[in-house]
Amino acid sequence: MQTHVARLSLADFRNYANLVLDFSPGAVVLTGENGAGKTNLLEAISFLSPGRGLRRAVLEDVARAGAAGGFAVHARIEGAFGEVEIGTGTLGEAGEAAGRKVRINGSAVRSAEEMLDWLRIMWLTPAMDSLFTGPAAERRRFVDRLVLAIDPAHGRRALDYEKAMRGRNRLLADNVRDDAWFEAIETQMAETGTAIAAARVEIVRLLFAMIERLPGDGPFPRADIALSGTLEETLPGMPAVEAEEAFRRALAANRSRDRAAGRTLEGPHRSDFVVRHRPKAMPAGLCSTGEQKALLTGLVLSHARLVAELSGAAPVLLLDEIAAHLDSVRRAALFAILEELDCQAFMTGTDPELFSSIRARAQFLTVSGGAVSRA
Repeated sequence: MQTHVARLSLADFRNYANLVLDFSPGAVVLTGENGAGKTNLLEAISFLSPGRGLRRAVLEDVARAGAAGGFAVHARIEGAFGEVEIGTGTLGEAGEAAGRKVRINGSAVRSAEEMLDWLRIMWLTPAMDSLFTGPAAERRRFVDRLVLAIDPAHGRRALDYEKAMRGRNRLLADNVRDDAWFEAIETQMAETGTAIAAARVEIVRLLFAMIERLPGDGPFPRADIALSGTLEETLPGMPAVEAEEAFRRALAANRSRDRAAGRTLEGPHRSDFVVRHRPKAMPAGLCSTGEQKALLTGLVLSHARLVAELSGAAPVLLLDEIAAHLDSVRRAALFAILEELDCQAFMTGTDPELFSSIRARAQFLTVSGGAVSRA
């Protein structure tokens, strides 16, 4: 049974004061002029997963301008894992803005990762068009989002590693020379950092195997993918415990160098995700804009197939302005793949005609100035 968002309720979210929408399984097409609020709806759905949503926005900026408190997103999810009510937002018990909270079936949960027990969400937005040419940090976040859809514990490991690294960087900046402090922090960094790298290595291995199953002449070109980084390159050739110890020793040996730099210079926070266009034998960053879009779309679709096979349910896909960047052949192929995946896919665009071929089998909604109506 397809896992899908059956109902979405918003309160003071972006340009929506109050909104309740019912969705059907399968494709959902949101059309309207620029600035109408189409992407805001996708962003609201993205908050049904851990993290800061598809825009990586500061929570204070998400609440509707002029609203008295924070924002709230509530959804009813139906599908392979049963029916569940998920609520999240920054509205406190008395209405004051507060840190983001998550409730599942009315009960507060300890971690946002618990939402992954019910659904997985992936997205593709125009902001990601620079993924292959932008900073490595963006590609690391992309890989970590891929991992999180398979391994819910990955988010906690990343947070623990970042916290330990910040502690080490403070010791370096303050010129602390106490070896015991460094050893304790570096041991934690080695443990969590190796686990992060191992999870990334595994997702790339699984994703590569999924890509190998694609037809060589398909509409979305095959990609050769790899990880660049000391830990990621070391792990496949040695046991994880040995890689962890080697990383710990490297951190200890590099204290003087890192002290001069004012930060930790080696670890999974410095790794990169390397993508090549296989048919052209060319780095993705040197490909045309259209080729990069096709490569990225192919990666997201292959990952959706992987999630479906491993978890038993395809993820919900949020595809912002996807049709405008694909030619008619690739649009048709995309729609066919989404139907084959049997996933709920939210797609936005300004021109409804770009989606005319799926009009009979998709739910069409028109978005205009904070209001949504059936097309």
